[in-house]
Amino acid sequence: MVDVFADAINKIKVYENNGFDECMVSSTKLIRSVLEKMKENDYIKDFEEVKDGKFSKLKVHLSKKINDIGVIKPRYAIKLDEFQKYETRYIPSKDFGFLILSTSKGILTSREAKQGKTGGRLIAYVY
Repeated sequence: MVDVFADAINKIKVYENNGFDECMVSSTKLIRSVLEKMKENDYIKDFEEVKDGKFSKLKVHLSKKINDIGVIKPRYAIKLDEFQKYETRYIPSKDFGFLILSTSKGILTSREAKQGKTGGRLIAYVY
């Protein structure tokens, strides 16, 4: 596995589309932060850390509310006035999903970044 984050997002997408209730993904700080934002916005029910020998995994309880989710590569650096351009590109309509950014204030959704008046690097989208 080269990109653990992309693998986790893809696994969530596949399991969600096939109607599963839960899936197991690798546990990293970035994945946990993104899952926390998805949980706050009701795109997943919950997630919990499970020890698998030496490694930790995350058991994600899916809510069947995700229409599409994906990783954004390359990770574009965006300023506050560029949100509209990227939201139009990755999200089908206004207020229907959000972009996920890595900022100096941590992982934020596009809504939180606009309210906090901060830019960052795009890492994913979900709707």
